[in-house]
Amino acid sequence: MRPENPDPAGATAPLLPKFHSPESPSPRCLTPISGAVFNVSTSMVGAGIMSIPATFKVLGVIPGFILILIVALSVEVTVEFLLRYTNSGKAVTYGGLMAESFGKFGSVGLQVCVMVTNLGALIIYLIIIGDVLSGNQSEGTLHLGVLQGWFGIQWWNSRACALLFVVLFIMLPFLLLRSIESLKHASGVSILLAVMFVAICSAMAIHAMWEGKTQRLRLVPDFARVSLFDLFTTLPVFATGFACHISVHPVRAELARPSDMSLAVRISLVLCVVIYFAVGFFGYLLFGDSIMADMLVNFDQSSDSAIGSLLNDTVRLSYAIHLMMVFPVVNFSLRANVDELFFPRKPVLATDTFRFVSLTCVLLAFVYLVAIAIPNIWYFFQFMGTTTVMCLMFIFPSAIILRDIHGISTRMDKVLAVLVIILAIGTSLIAISYNVYSAVSKK
Repeated sequence: MRPENPDPAGATAPLLPKFHSPESPSPRCLTPISGAVFNVSTSMVGAGIMSIPATFKVLGVIPGFILILIVALSVEVTVEFLLRYTNSGKAVTYGGLMAESFGKFGSVGLQVCVMVTNLGALIIYLIIIGDVLSGNQSEGTLHLGVLQGWFGIQWWNSRACALLFVVLFIMLPFLLLRSIESLKHASGVSILLAVMFVAICSAMAIHAMWEGKTQRLRLVPDFARVSLFDLFTTLPVFATGFACHISVHPVRAELARPSDMSLAVRISLVLCVVIYFAVGFFGYLLFGDSIMADMLVNFDQSSDSAIGSLLNDTVRLSYAIHLMMVFPVVNFSLRANVDELFFPRKPVLATDTFRFVSLTCVLLAFVYLVAIAIPNIWYFFQFMGTTTVMCLMFIFPSAIILRDIHGISTRMDKVLAVLVIILAIGTSLIAISYNVYSAVSKK
């Protein structure tokens, strides 16, 4: 492994690390607890928010809220597992904890899960951007994109052409930046755009409710339309929406008081529970059973006023631009991990122009082709949420507790760890089996 990056999971670096010359020490700017809450919350709230209303269509409002709470509580337990072992041993990163407990096999396993999760996230981002610009057709219903609504259906605003333009002229220039420090302003803009999306969406739902134009809600599942196994397919979406474990150690390293990290995570979880329930409830209220896996697709509906049409386009474009700004930040981590895994003895990636550009283009081309071939985010949420995300969030932290190399786990800790692993593996196997069965039966 190369000495410049001893942590295979890339977790030692802060969320937006600063790069300094080897001769000068890196100044450490300590973060208050409010900053930690902000960083952890933004690491959770991502593209997963788009599919929350679709889970309410399957579950109903009350079970949807209960499942959000269960996942949030499970995350709080497993993050506490990681922090307890971080405070007890020498390891200060997630990768370090896995290496400490399971050797190189554990650290490489974590690294692979991080890479697959980041790659899946980038594909989801590009699919959503394609939905916004060029629309989507699902279950026999055609939803027009912003470009098609403005200019009609043309060859140049098809999904393949519109995404190719975005990839070459918007994404690629950002991706060729060597330092993630250069992306800090893009990251800040993306957060503001995400907040604007949630605010506008909630306001539109409240206005529709005031005028009596909202859809009828189901409080519990309608088993005349969904099966018991359909309920399990919603868990991967919620799991992906609460994934923050990779960010815990970098944020903790920058805290003025590392002992405040547990409190910061709890506050972040409360905020995300409120955000997810609000988006799920108001999105389902606006569109009812016509809600799509990507809620942005539903905003193509015609409005009675020019202001309404403007708001629909603003909601869609604001979140699409948000994802365009987040894409380079996630890609930075993915590219670094791929390079570390396949070229461990090569010089630092930023110093090798050919390898840097080649790896950037290969990853971007792969993400583009998959996003064109499979333009449905639900499949990727199902895959990630039942495999790598489950490992990162539930299985790996619980396995560390059961391994207990420091001898600090209580009997209750081990019982909880076993329950978490059984629930994670059990629900994942059911969701995977049902998704495979559904895919085969449709052919």
